[in-house]
Amino acid sequence: MLGIPHTQTKEPLISVQTDINKTVFFSSTFFIALITLIGSIFPDSLNQIFLEVQTWLIHNFSWIYVLAVGSVLLVAIYLMISRLGDIKLGPDHSAPDYANFSWFAMLFSAGMGIGLLFFGVAEPVMHFAAPPVGDPQSIASAKEAMQITFFHWGLHAWAIYAILAVILAYFCYRKNLPLLPRSAFYPLIGDKVHGPIGDMVDTFAVIGTMFGVATSLGFGVSQVNAGMSYLFDLPQNTSVQIILIASITALATISVVLGLDGGIKKLSNINLVLAISLMLAVLVLGDFVEIMKAYVQNTGTYFSDIVNKTFNLYAYEKKEDWIGGWTLLYWGWWISWSPFVGMFIARISRGRTIREFMLGVLFVPTGFTFLWMTVFGNNALNLALDKNASDLVATVNANTPVALFKFLEFFPMSSFLSLIAICLVITFFVSSSDSGSLVIDTLTSGGKQEPPVWQRIFWAVTEGIVASILLLAGGLEALQTMTIASAFPMILLIAFGTFALLKSLRADHMLLTSVQHHTTTVQYAQTSTAWKERLNALSSHPTEEEARRFLNQVARPALTKLRDEMLKKQIDVHLKDKGNDAISLVVSYGDHEDFRYEIHLRTFETPEYVASKQPFYYRVEVFLLSGGQSYDVFGYTEEQIIADAVTQYEKHFHYLHLSTSELFVDD
Repeated sequence: MLGIPHTQTKEPLISVQTDINKTVFFSSTFFIALITLIGSIFPDSLNQIFLEVQTWLIHNFSWIYVLAVGSVLLVAIYLMISRLGDIKLGPDHSAPDYANFSWFAMLFSAGMGIGLLFFGVAEPVMHFAAPPVGDPQSIASAKEAMQITFFHWGLHAWAIYAILAVILAYFCYRKNLPLLPRSAFYPLIGDKVHGPIGDMVDTFAVIGTMFGVATSLGFGVSQVNAGMSYLFDLPQNTSVQIILIASITALATISVVLGLDGGIKKLSNINLVLAISLMLAVLVLGDFVEIMKAYVQNTGTYFSDIVNKTFNLYAYEKKEDWIGGWTLLYWGWWISWSPFVGMFIARISRGRTIREFMLGVLFVPTGFTFLWMTVFGNNALNLALDKNASDLVATVNANTPVALFKFLEFFPMSSFLSLIAICLVITFFVSSSDSGSLVIDTLTSGGKQEPPVWQRIFWAVTEGIVASILLLAGGLEALQTMTIASAFPMILLIAFGTFALLKSLRADHMLLTSVQHHTTTVQYAQTSTAWKERLNALSSHPTEEEARRFLNQVARPALTKLRDEMLKKQIDVHLKDKGNDAISLVVSYGDHEDFRYEIHLRTFETPEYVASKQPFYYRVEVFLLSGGQSYDVFGYTEEQIIADAVTQYEKHFHYLHLSTSELFVDD
């Protein structure tokens, strides 16, 4: 069994002077410049090539796309409901870095916030006007339009993001590997992830992220331009859109320089507040009761028909052009965006259990998305069915970016609502750009979570430059097609990463089970209970001085005795001081999981029920390989600490026995 190191991973490719991975940084820069140059000089030819590749993939491998996305959703649900969901994305004692509201806001902004504004009205109307089966512009086609929209924007999209995010977060925060796509392959190829193979994986992720964000930025300014033209009679042309890209890039650069907490988190909170405000305004000004009925029915129908739609390839109706232009296009887009969104979600999700993570990533954004699509989509369909908006369908088909603003004309205070929509579009683009820049910074700096400022500026500006060049040259469509076509190799990478994750999670769960449930009598048979002394320790709340004295005069000598005895038995054991607050006993097993028994000083606020004038007190807690175990050994004797360490060592031995015995089959 290939173990995963729990010490900080060596980073031989990271330069101390520049703090970047030179191989990934310069190779990514070269290929981005080359592809941008070709896309700007030969936009039509490049687009034709990638369209042919995409058409070939859809014709021959559409079943793989559908099977892969369906399998990803099943794995995500399995992780959520199985015992593996108890494992934390971090040490056992870790807590979430961000409160739920900020976490949900950042999920929403990075995942698909801007798409909801662009397609919230447009997609239901387009399916209503041209359904895959049945009569267009009928009640039946309206129902089907909402079901298709829910299907494209629902659990499947978020499952793709969630799987890659949980892979990256687990190997980074639980196994102390870099927050990089390469780390997902450690259980399969070991230290080779730190070489050319890992560089290739990370470079591929950088290029995909850059062109995914750049093409979205380029296409998205058309909606900003359309809104400003509607409100302020601003011309709709390339010059205005270049200025808009420059402005959005400048704001994104400021945000990414401020960092995750100073910029992106605050901007995401603003995004969510604006989005909720706009949605509630449309909900209240429209037919509230009918929309809420539709929301409940749409959601119920979605879940009742999810299996059929997941695996429906229209094999009998021969709708290859439709499924290729809609469902498979969406699956390709979500998959191609998964390195970017997955890394960003992983970055903000440390300290949550896998179950909590999956519930949050799968169902909270999906529930909000369904409500958004119902409020905007069903209102638009009701207008079209009542013939009060006969030109809405034509406008959507002719000029999609204008769809949202044309729709808002039918509501009171339409100009004010359109102004909120424009602000929301801009803030969503800024948050997408800065979170994309942060991901690329992390990729090209070898997993550093606080990359140098100059590099953040470089990548944020590069996104704007690439988008502007391709917009001027007409090469954005070619790059969008290329990005979607790149989803096919990403399917293979996600499959290998998922296999590695499940393999490591099962071993991790076996270790946790061994530690928690395997019992022994060593601690109680070989030591005096000294119950009065122990009771005295439990009722005390030691000061820092008392806790440090215990660490130095009792715990350290105890672990030193244990180490010396283990060395006599030729066990590969080391005793390490971890600063002034901890001491660690480590037994190495080569390719298998190490044993680690640490004693840490931890500070807590003195509870109100304790008669003490001190604001803080100290506990001397045991930490194992998986993190803190939340029990205090202050007041133990040397013999009791040795016995406790031997007990944990025996439990680890039990785990090693279970994990290695799986490799053999009884005759």
